[in-house]
Amino acid sequence: MKASPAPMTNVTTPDLRVPDAVDAVLKTLRRNISAFGAGYPDDTTTGLRYRPRTPRGGLPEGANSGWTTGFWPGMLWLAWELSGDDVFLAAAEEHAVDFERRAFADEDLDHHDLGFLFTLSLVSAWRLTGDEAAREAALAAADRLMRRFLEPAGIIQAWGDLNDPAQRGRTIIDSLMNTPLLTWAAEQTGERRYADAVRRHVEQLRRHIVRDDDSTFHTFYWDAETGEPLRGGTEQGAADGSCWARGQAWGIYGFALNHRAVGDPRLLEASRRCADYFLAHLPADDVAYWDLVFGDGSGAQRDSSAAAIAVCGLEELADQLDDAAAAARYREAADAILASLVANYTPAEGESDALLLHGVYDLPKNNGVDEGNLWGDYFYLEALARRAKPDWARYW
Repeated sequence: MKASPAPMTNVTTPDLRVPDAVDAVLKTLRRNISAFGAGYPDDTTTGLRYRPRTPRGGLPEGANSGWTTGFWPGMLWLAWELSGDDVFLAAAEEHAVDFERRAFADEDLDHHDLGFLFTLSLVSAWRLTGDEAAREAALAAADRLMRRFLEPAGIIQAWGDLNDPAQRGRTIIDSLMNTPLLTWAAEQTGERRYADAVRRHVEQLRRHIVRDDDSTFHTFYWDAETGEPLRGGTEQGAADGSCWARGQAWGIYGFALNHRAVGDPRLLEASRRCADYFLAHLPADDVAYWDLVFGDGSGAQRDSSAAAIAVCGLEELADQLDDAAAAARYREAADAILASLVANYTPAEGESDALLLHGVYDLPKNNGVDEGNLWGDYFYLEALARRAKPDWARYW
């Protein structure tokens, strides 16, 4: 195992209060480790408190199920890097063992979110500690994800049984954050099939899920037999033609990450298009409403998780630009959003188990509305880590 990382330096951007924000996060995570032990919190808080994960699919309360559990060990790895405290390391390693079990048991893996699950739990374990068992299980998860790659459409199906006509040929913009698992597998094995799947899938999303006005569809359908693109729509946005805020944020971050892997400059341009649209539709306090069709005075709910994802995406985009002035503008925008999150969207000590308040999971289904959620917490902490440790190496 590698040595403990050096604790963060006292680096901060004016008005961000990064060290204080990190200290508050670490206190909350220590409480949550004590509360959940080897179990897992639910997707979102209920009344600002995380409860044990809801039983599903024959699995008990608190089990490693669903698509969001990977964000929990992801936070623990970040906390260890920021603090050097082996309390976080021990908890992260305990969960890594459970994710190894889940990968080989093929337990609740019939969806595309294996990147969210296994990149943050196991690829991170491999990167940070050299854990060979984590590496092998993460490669097994990558192979499981490859089963969802559909020829001749050239896309990774998002949800459900591959023979389900309601889901056949459907992908969603979130998938851009799951493909890094395949990129990592290609790097580890030298097998081109992983990289080819990433290249083809991301190109299909660039061409069809980004609209002419630079907004994005949440979801898009292809004919799985002919590969013909069919139609875009939404599952969690306000309308098929609106722009779901979290999806637009996935576009900023996901296209930038995949540009690193594929090298196609059109992917970096897609990230910029998503970023410019997102920033042009922010309210006065820089934290997006849950759908970008809403603005100040609308009375709509905010989605702090979309804001946190966008901060990380803007930083990733800026890191890859040759245009120094454009990179500076994106970093300034990321700083403004993060400063607002720190000042206005974090709980007072003991107020909540979440790191970030006022998130939205799925407003049309009234699920996790005005609550904390695991992905918002993770990306908020990743955003802080990017400021606190200038040498932080991304997990994706």
